[in-house]
Amino acid sequence: MSFKPLSDKEEKLAKKVVDSAYTVHKELGPGLLEKVYEVCFCHELSKRGIEFKRQIPIPITYDGIEFDEGLRLNVLIEDAIICELKAIDQINPLWEAQILSHLKLTNKRLGFPINFNVPLIKKGIKRYVL
Repeated sequence: MSFKPLSDKEEKLAKKVVDSAYTVHKELGPGLLEKVYEVCFCHELSKRGIEFKRQIPIPITYDGIEFDEGLRLNVLIEDAIICELKAIDQINPLWEAQILSHLKLTNKRLGFPINFNVPLIKKGIKRYVL
């Protein structure tokens, strides 16, 4: 399967997203609540001049009907990148399904599940491209 490469703008933005996560993890370390990481991560995005929205509802369209059933994105960055923030001990295989579903439902191409509850943040960040 062949995918169109991301634009230079998307790649530069992705690097800033990862850098923001590294900065937060370096300052706070593991062990806090997801909400704490979310607000600090978004603050780092702001410092870098990056626009974002938090806790965005995702409607589901089925059989021609739109349903608002409680699906939410943690952070939508520049209307292009989805970040799902976690602070848990074990990586759950459902993460991949969740981020891929969110990408498909929103017609976005790039997503990062970021788990801050790890000793090294590089082990907590994964990149998905559709």
